[in-house]
Amino acid sequence: MFEKKYITRGVNAEILLCLQLLMWDIISSMKVEKQDYLQVFELKGINVDGTVFQRIIHSQEQPEYKNTVFVPIGEGNAVDNKVFVIDDVRFTVQCCLRKNINIGGF
Repeated sequence: MFEKKYITRGVNAEILLCLQLLMWDIISSMKVEKQDYLQVFELKGINVDGTVFQRIIHSQEQPEYKNTVFVPIGEGNAVDNKVFVIDDVRFTVQCCLRKNINIGGF
């Protein structure tokens, strides 16, 4: 699982390369019996005493897993978004949740 790795344009445009690589590394270093085909990363910028951190909450459903990582990151580089990593055996894709999507005029 998680061998051929791809990213969507949205991830490329919105998520720093260092965070993209970190998410791949987090998946590779998971200590679980089995990795779910769907990995979820919730990204949020947090300011602690003037230092900006990227909070990354990584989770999967089956088997249940959750881990939080804090990474110091420069001001203006923090991201607030959700990234899904989906593995379908042939390849793996990082894609992010897009905000303000217009669906058929609704």
